[in-house]
Amino acid sequence: MPEGPSLYILREEAARFEGQTIVRASGNARAIDIPALEGMPVLALRSWGKHFLIQTPLYTIRIHFLLFGSYRIDERKEKPPPRLALEFDDGGELNFYACQIKYVDLDEYDWAADVMSEAWDPKAARKKLRAQPDLAACDALLDQAIFSGVGNIIKNEVLFRIRLHPLSTIGALPAPKLRALVEQARTYSFDFLEWKKQYVLKKHWLAHKQSICPRCHIPFQKGLLGRTRRRSFWCENCQKLYT
Repeated sequence: MPEGPSLYILREEAARFEGQTIVRASGNARAIDIPALEGMPVLALRSWGKHFLIQTPLYTIRIHFLLFGSYRIDERKEKPPPRLALEFDDGGELNFYACQIKYVDLDEYDWAADVMSEAWDPKAARKKLRAQPDLAACDALLDQAIFSGVGNIIKNEVLFRIRLHPLSTIGALPAPKLRALVEQARTYSFDFLEWKKQYVLKKHWLAHKQSICPRCHIPFQKGLLGRTRRRSFWCENCQKLYT
């Protein structure tokens, strides 16, 4: 599943289509009126967490890439067919595959929760966390209402970076550890962004999908933890459990 930094890259790569007119629209998405897009200008292209947003004068379209979604700019895959294909007046095109597409209201979005946004508000994140003292740290980082854009890679790497066991409960964390959790959710997301642009992201993974802790040189523990049941990788020696 693409994480927030990947959507940030898509927004940058597609930025030239802002202000252009959609001259042809096709695809097999059923939740939107695809032919109605033809002739519409694109007012803005935005991202919120794992959502890509195409804003037109009449409505905003949300692209959610789910587990296997992808996109192509100025090219198409042979298969599967695109869920949505947009062609623009400069001859360029934007194609989306294996994703969920629907209309949304921009007022529904809490931009202060997006870890990649200029509107990100760490104080608001800490307040939301304190309201859920029994929440496990591994679930907290994947809660899109708190950390929009954080996915499983960022979760595992942040917890390793701040030496926190994934099953630590939020209410048990010392104040400095809670601040570190919030700060590193954003900091690591921008590290992720730079490494992905340089095509070296996996080389920087210290915990995610790794076998040996680089600090303690002992095997990592692995498991489907928390209510989200997402894969976690952690060191029993250097990642402290707070409960």
